[in-house]
Amino acid sequence: MKTQHIELGEKSYDILVGQGLLADIGNLLPLGRRVLIVTDDGVPAEYAEAVAKAAGQACTVTLPAGEASKSLASFEKLLRTMLENGFGRGDCAVAVGGGVVGDLCGFAASAYMRGIDFYNIPTTVLSMVDSSVGGKTAVNLDGVKNIVGAFYQPKKVIADCDVLRTLSSRQIASGLAEAVKMALTSDEEGFALFEKEPLPPFEEIISRAIAVKAAVVAEDEKENGLRRILNFGHTFGHALEAYEGLGGLTHGECVAIGMLPMCSPAVRKRLLPVLCRLGLPTEIPAPAEKIFGYLQYDKKRVGDEVYAVTVDDIGDGKIRKIPLTELEARVTAYEKERQMHHE
Repeated sequence: MKTQHIELGEKSYDILVGQGLLADIGNLLPLGRRVLIVTDDGVPAEYAEAVAKAAGQACTVTLPAGEASKSLASFEKLLRTMLENGFGRGDCAVAVGGGVVGDLCGFAASAYMRGIDFYNIPTTVLSMVDSSVGGKTAVNLDGVKNIVGAFYQPKKVIADCDVLRTLSSRQIASGLAEAVKMALTSDEEGFALFEKEPLPPFEEIISRAIAVKAAVVAEDEKENGLRRILNFGHTFGHALEAYEGLGGLTHGECVAIGMLPMCSPAVRKRLLPVLCRLGLPTEIPAPAEKIFGYLQYDKKRVGDEVYAVTVDDIGDGKIRKIPLTELEARVTAYEKERQMHHE
């Protein structure tokens, strides 16, 4: 087991990464009280049941899997469940699932009685390396993602790599795209792991990715500066996600494509084979100009410019304020490069 410490003063906490952690959850978390367990029907039920068995009094809410559950209606359901079951400030909430479950459960914990203890047990690669670290909690409203929420840090995160065995290869690859992203911007040695044959164990890859995010969050908890480095690949990636003609690319797949135009040619030469090996896409799946209109909705946009991240040397990402026209030119140039490659 490896421990990553998130240093945030009185809000500091540990992230435990290892195998067989769920089987020992009663010793790892203080659950001898009322415990709200939030999961979804896409997560094997035995994971939440392991937490319930260790709880003093368990109240389990199982939501439908998917982004639609990240709503004010679900948020209200969690609050009502706690209220109806007599939860007090000394009780806690535990998320058992992916990013949707973690964001929703954390937000409910932040609001009930102005804040109760929150623990996160992420069950996907993506939530382990990204959404479970850093304290961003939120729900969606009227189709706008994460528009209602709060920064609320968990008391502890338990990342049990054994649960990843039930994921599809596509889900795993999608999560690893975020780990590749962090290595490209901040961890040259970590990126070299993805070039090894075979890949190192998940525990090593996930721990390194968490270490990168931990260092960033410790310095910039509320995304006023350095934390923007975590948006590498997301500027064009989010526009790809918003474009409805793609036929369901995952978040990680969109980030994979979004990283490529923001790299130098030398970095891209090393990144392309890594993405291909992981089974991630490298082609823009629609004419780029059809996707450009969605860039205007980027939360980091300021007028005709946007805060974006570029990587000219592996491990040395740069946050830059660039004109949207430059971003579009980068994407167009990459699209032409790939077309020439196929010819």
